[in-house]
Amino acid sequence: MTGSESTAEETKKSLVQQARAWGESSFPPTLLATLITAQHARPFQALPMLFPPVLLFTSYANLQGFTVDSAGISAAWSGLYLLLAGRRKHPFMKKWGARGIIRGATMGLCLVNIVGGGLAYTLGKREEEEEE
Repeated sequence: MTGSESTAEETKKSLVQQARAWGESSFPPTLLATLITAQHARPFQALPMLFPPVLLFTSYANLQGFTVDSAGISAAWSGLYLLLAGRRKHPFMKKWGARGIIRGATMGLCLVNIVGGGLAYTLGKREEEEEE
């Protein structure tokens, strides 16, 4: 095995580890809840506003030590919001306005949360949490 092959394997491991660390963090669900609230609070839209309380609860659960479970819930609700937001249609010129940029950032963050939370949930061990 040459030096470049071992470096490539280390890079792959570090990307998975970084994604898993992102999924285990309490910050991404809080940021996503903030962006969703910014989009749908005015004018108030009831269905999308169901997501921020659940995402904030996952942050709270994460801080209480339930990192694996909160990562799974966060990934699932991020995926649901991504499906909901993807169904809406926007005219081309509105995509580059302030609301369009926030919408794009929210959908991108949802995608990252799905990957990171999914990895944290599938690779997480609950035995560590039970011992603590």
